[in-house]
Amino acid sequence: MTNTSATAAGLGAFIDASPSPFHVCDTVATELDAAGYRRLAETAPWPTGGGSFYVIRGGSIVAWSSESGQGPFRIVGGHTDSPNLRVKQHPDKTSAGLSMVGLEPYGGAWLNSWLDRDLGLSGRIAYRDGSSVSHKLIHIAEPILRVPQLAIHLSEDRKGITPNPQRHVDAIFAVRQAPPLLDWVARQVDVEPVSVLGWELMTHDVNPSGVVGAQQDLLSAPRLDNQGTCYAGLRALLDSPQTPGVRMLALFDHEEVGSGSERGAASDLLSTVCERIVLSRGGSREDYLRTMAASVCVSGDMAHATHPNYPDRHEPAHQIAINGGPVLKVNQNLRYASDALGEAVFALACERAKVPLQRYVHRADLPCGSTIGPITATRTGLRTVDVGAPQLAMHSARELMGVDDVWMYSAALQAFLSDS
Repeated sequence: MTNTSATAAGLGAFIDASPSPFHVCDTVATELDAAGYRRLAETAPWPTGGGSFYVIRGGSIVAWSSESGQGPFRIVGGHTDSPNLRVKQHPDKTSAGLSMVGLEPYGGAWLNSWLDRDLGLSGRIAYRDGSSVSHKLIHIAEPILRVPQLAIHLSEDRKGITPNPQRHVDAIFAVRQAPPLLDWVARQVDVEPVSVLGWELMTHDVNPSGVVGAQQDLLSAPRLDNQGTCYAGLRALLDSPQTPGVRMLALFDHEEVGSGSERGAASDLLSTVCERIVLSRGGSREDYLRTMAASVCVSGDMAHATHPNYPDRHEPAHQIAINGGPVLKVNQNLRYASDALGEAVFALACERAKVPLQRYVHRADLPCGSTIGPITATRTGLRTVDVGAPQLAMHSARELMGVDDVWMYSAALQAFLSDS
């Protein structure tokens, strides 16, 4: 069985340290630094020869390790962002005598799950620093915001409400008149409010992740989709031995809104990094194209476990069990990128890791979500297979997965990266 350092406690700590995509990159970078990886700037020349390196572009990070830089790429891909409520550009407002913060949904946030939660703020602010622009990460872990549910007595049928994303997700900031939100946030990180030039701020559930259940076999946490893959892929990269090719971890921002940004999976980030690796080590454009044709990407995103209260919402012949092992995802309409040869690659990795493999197909009469997989395959021409770890409550403010699935998922990814 493949040895892996991935644990449920480790994933919980990773998530609690990473409330935003920028913090995911920072948390991953800290681990990479400790393992001897070196950060490179995209604007600088890259070193020749082998080694272990990474680049960060906003909320995306690509890390790789090789002895020589020759040979195909083995890539574990994923995304750093999760659905949430994000701060508007003019956030300050007053309603019913309360100081409020204007929020709007990001991605497919399951809005009801964000009501009556203790919310903190995270992200980054950009500010004037002398004659240049600097930025700082924001991580306010205290419960400073709350979006209250409507009382059942005020619901027309006492069966609940469907929150309107424009009118019903603003958060209470204070009872008395509060300072402007951006001024308050800037002062938390010792930045003069007048110097703030831009921001990307989002809310997060401040309650810590935890192992739960009568037998302590479940992990309750926010942002399992898709920090479960970020953590499992990181541990797989650090645990895997050197191979003749290039082992790579590529984590992208903005998957939840289509990946169409300068740092999303639809950008040039992955293909540019791969080409520069080949070129910086004496290869040609022809060598790059040949290398990509021989390379494989595992697109990791969390998978739907069969819901015990809604089994009818699942394809009957494709039941997915919690703590049942990694999930191979197939969709005939290419919402997932898996084909037969890609499926074989991951099935063999699970065999080598000695972990069970589950196969997922979405109900044909329900719309199927997607991943970075089809985008990566289209953008780069890489053979790509979509996989994940089973979870419940996907896109909720709080999600649930099995403790054993954490290490089994990472072990399978490690076996994939270790195959030359």
